[in-house]
Amino acid sequence: MKKIIFYANQFFGGVGGENEADFEPVIKEGPVGPALAFKAALKDAEVTHTIICGDNFMASHKDEALKRIAAFLEGKEFDIMAAGPAFRAGRYGVCCGEICRFAHEKYGVQAVTSMHEENPGVAMFKEEPFYIMKGGASAAKMRQDAAAMAGIVNKMISGEEILWADAEGYFPHGIRKEVFAEKTAGDRAVDMLLAKLSGQPYETELKIEPRDNVVPSKAVGDLSKAKVAFVSTGGLVPLGNPDRIPGGTCSIWATYDVSGKDVLVKGDFYSVHCGINTDFVNANPEVLFPLSSFREFEKAGVIGELCNTLYSTTGNLATLKDARRMGKEIAEALKKEAVDAVVLVST
Repeated sequence: MKKIIFYANQFFGGVGGENEADFEPVIKEGPVGPALAFKAALKDAEVTHTIICGDNFMASHKDEALKRIAAFLEGKEFDIMAAGPAFRAGRYGVCCGEICRFAHEKYGVQAVTSMHEENPGVAMFKEEPFYIMKGGASAAKMRQDAAAMAGIVNKMISGEEILWADAEGYFPHGIRKEVFAEKTAGDRAVDMLLAKLSGQPYETELKIEPRDNVVPSKAVGDLSKAKVAFVSTGGLVPLGNPDRIPGGTCSIWATYDVSGKDVLVKGDFYSVHCGINTDFVNANPEVLFPLSSFREFEKAGVIGELCNTLYSTTGNLATLKDARRMGKEIAEALKKEAVDAVVLVST
């Protein structure tokens, strides 16, 4: 009977929501949370333990988190590491990728996780030697995603051949595999051409994945003469949220004038972000936008001037399409304000 260690974050591990995102790693015997759905689809394997760790703790203290997890695993025999599913949750996806890579590199075991195609963890880890199954956008797909993870684990255990990415439903590793087909390449090419000409669906066999190549801007020569703007994806809005910026899956952005302010105080601004613990921001908006510090830099001549327009949106679960569009729109607006440099903070 093969043994599997499962990894889940604080939410799916039953500890709590964003208020527990700093939860330090623990290990529990048997399957917990999504590991139960995963276990139900397994054959000839058991989930012996579940590791639970807060997303913030893993993201901010990765080395310490992995050190503690290694201590948990000392003396334990296991064959596979499974993590997630992470859906479209960015931090969770990155954490699942980190634990899978850690397990593969340190213990030489196979690993599997699941993410939605827009999870940043896919871009970070898809070329790593473990499997990232193509998952749903939300926990509504929990059972299907967990079952897909278990499906490929069953193949690992049985020694059955694992086919190419599209056939199995995982993200490609950038490795091409040769397979035998019933038709020759010429026949398949003609079939595709005829399908294209008649408006029928077809799929190329030579997929070239697009890559985002962002050319870094030149360094600002003299900050003391530069106009600096502040852009937030933390859902920072004035009290009442006048533009109705959503807390997740946001497709709009807004601007707010701070020209008459030297400091942001509680009740002035707050965060509508649904993917973080906003208590600290709501108690002190300067946690997210340190306006008073920028005013001091302005007075001291560290920067030439602060742009009095705050650009704000919510990055939580935004689609890549919307994020790219909003980024371009904000960039155009910044150009019109003759901004030289931008401070863009994460959450």
